[in-house]
Amino acid sequence: MSVTEKARQRTRVRLPTDVTRPFEVYVNGVPQQEGPDFVVRDGSLVFDRQMRVEGRLGLVRWASIALGIAGSYGQNDSVDVVYERDGRRVVAAKLPVEPCD
Repeated sequence: MSVTEKARQRTRVRLPTDVTRPFEVYVNGVPQQEGPDFVVRDGSLVFDRQMRVEGRLGLVRWASIALGIAGSYGQNDSVDVVYERDGRRVVAAKLPVEPCD
């Protein structure tokens, strides 16, 4: 795999500006570890895998899901960060994911 192909597979998630260490990271509810799962770089989490968020559903697709005709099979990754702010645990949920440049 070339360097550009690997870069296309990486995903960046920008941390909220008030996040301080220590913090916890979850992808789709599964705990992640710094090092094997992601690195922190320039105020962002960088994952060595491609993540996606499903866009808005069209009327026909939404109706077919609601009526039980079809399910939602698109990739819809969710990244959450748990950290402390003013002595309280805070959850930054469903942070935006973007491909690395």
